[in-house]
Amino acid sequence: MDLKIEGKNVLVVGASKGIGKSIALGFAREGAKLTIIARSEDLLIKLKNELMQLKDSDHAYYAVDVMEIKGDEFARKLIEERGVFDIAVHNVGGSLIGRNALGKFEEWEYAIKFNAGVAIDMNSVLIPAMVDKGWGRVIHISSISAVMLRGNPLYASAKAFLNAYVTTVGRAVANTGVVVSAVMPGAVAFPGSYWDKYMETDPARCEDFLRHHQAVGRFGTPEEIADAVLFLASDQASFMQAALVPVDGANM
Repeated sequence: MDLKIEGKNVLVVGASKGIGKSIALGFAREGAKLTIIARSEDLLIKLKNELMQLKDSDHAYYAVDVMEIKGDEFARKLIEERGVFDIAVHNVGGSLIGRNALGKFEEWEYAIKFNAGVAIDMNSVLIPAMVDKGWGRVIHISSISAVMLRGNPLYASAKAFLNAYVTTVGRAVANTGVVVSAVMPGAVAFPGSYWDKYMETDPARCEDFLRHHQAVGRFGTPEEIADAVLFLASDQASFMQAALVPVDGANM
């Protein structure tokens, strides 16, 4: 299947490791031009070298903590320096935040900003530029926690908010040629991940989780999430406006 991604101008936020890295490598294999964003410059330099080996293109990186900047201003800077993006992937957020369901709103606000707000600020600039061009793909990495509402209540609620954003904004721009969507991964393991640690230190905990919550009986891989993202970024996703796609091993 020809995804028609070759030559596309692609932005991946949160690209230095795990799911984000696999997404960036997947786009490079398809012949895209990458702009990768993360906090660790060392990891970004290493990833850029890998991208160049796959596709000798005008790849670039920005070592930035997106929680410490104004997302809309940063997006304008990116467009000025890298051009209007065809595809933007927001792999931002995480569950390593406050867990107190009875905490103050500032704790909830941080969780929402981390898991949704940063992307929303950037999209306020990225999406109008795509609309003007008449084509674009914006894919968010959400979580199956947004549907199951299990685990960290702040994280699950923030991802549910992100899903609502994707649904409503995806509908609002549905007739413009821009497709806004989200992938909802289940439990994914990779070096340095939450589950990778417990596979070494507490394998019984992992076995119990898989038995009770993963019908497939294993953890997912970053590559499996990346494959879904690449499809949503393609021409073939032209009728998938506001889609929320679970890639979760039949989470239960």
